[in-house]
Formats: sequence, C-alpha cells, structure tokens
Amino acid sequence: QVQLVESGGGLVQAGDSLRLSCTASGRTFSTYFMGWFRQSPGKDREFVAAVRWLYGYTYYADSVKGRVSISTVIAKNTVYLQMNSLKPEDTAVYYCALASGYRGPYRATQNYDYWGQGTQVTVSS
Repeated sequence: QVQLVESGGGLVQAGDSLRLSCTASGRTFSTYFMGWFRQSPGKDREFVAAVRWLYGYTYYADSVKGRVSISTVIAKNTVYLQMNSLKPEDTAVYYCALASGYRGPYRATQNYDYWGQGTQVTVSS
C-alpha cells in the first residue's frame, strides 16, 4: 500500500504563483510515474503534469505548458507542482497520483494506482 499526502493549495489571485507538494509513503519502491491531475465541478478529472520516477522525464498538458513545472526530491519521496501565472480557469481540486508500474500512458487516470485526498486551488480574477 501507498499513501499520498498533498499540501499547498489555497486561494490566490490571477497571476499569482502556488506550489503544491505530495509526499508518498509505504511501498513506493516500484513507482513508475507520479502525476498531478485536477478536477473542476461538473468536469472529468484531467491530466496536468507527470514525471517518470527516478529518470526525471516530465510531461505536461498543453493547457499548462510554460506555466507549470513538476519536480521531485527522490530522497523524500516527494513531488512538487510549481504553478505560475495562475488563471481563474486553473481553479480545481488538484490530486496527486502514483503509478506503481507501467500500465499505460501517463495522462490517463486509469493507469494510476494510488491517489491523494486532493487539495483545493482557487484563483480569483
């Protein structure tokens, strides 16, 4: 089992920055991807960013590319999501996810095995 604990959400103004953190504990030795997804009311959960664990390859949704950066501290089993130039449309609950082994493309929710509880990000205009 793996537990994911997120932090860092909050209420900010458009143009501000925010950094989300997610720390994994438990049986993390087979981690393949760690990713961030988000979900707004009435919408499906959508891919934001992912990182290939240990190798550092990063992947981003087109909607956030250039404004968002995903990074890791392997020794702490922690992944960060740095979000800059935030827009009201970035408002959502952000979820951290972990794939313990390769099950398919990084952007698909079904390919992740564990999820955090979510952290709310609200961007006011």
